[in-house]
Amino acid sequence: MTTARDLAIVALGGASGRTVEQGELSLALAGAEVLDLVAARAVTVEGDRLVPGAPSLTGDGLLDEAASALVREEPYESAEDWLWRRGRGLSTAYTDELERVGLAVARRGRRSPLPTGRTQLVDSAARRTAEERWEAAEPVLAALGAAAGLRDEPAGEPTDETLLTVLVAVGTAVQELQAVRQRRAVENAAFDNIWRGL
Repeated sequence: MTTARDLAIVALGGASGRTVEQGELSLALAGAEVLDLVAARAVTVEGDRLVPGAPSLTGDGLLDEAASALVREEPYESAEDWLWRRGRGLSTAYTDELERVGLAVARRGRRSPLPTGRTQLVDSAARRTAEERWEAAEPVLAALGAAAGLRDEPAGEPTDETLLTVLVAVGTAVQELQAVRQRRAVENAAFDNIWRGL
């Protein structure tokens, strides 16, 4: 299992006891993919740049897709740019993948055979492993979960420079996303007030 898949399982299964916005989760999943690709030696982080290694397959479909999406020309891509590009719709992609491989099922309404849009995890070894990592506060998973809003920030800063670079990029991207949402909410409220005043 990859850290990204474990993070998706924790978020979908409610092991954290918190709900999370898809945008924040997608950014954290993209950060998890970077760390999984570093572990697979498919990429290195130099400064804030993602420098791809030799192309190789990891055996995980979404992670292989991520590896093939790396920018392979200098000056390479910054970690934050990667998060925004790769993260677009990534939480949905992980949910779909969990369903495809049988780790989750789409719940159906009582009277309708059509999916209601809710997905439920099945009892599996993968789920138990992800939940054990989460409950043990495994540092990488805990830090990414905190960045997504699934838990409070873990105590202490990571000492690994690569992990720190990725976490800073995820944190910055999440803050930018929340600022955009807040700005839109203010604009929409102002627009509503104008319409009420007419």
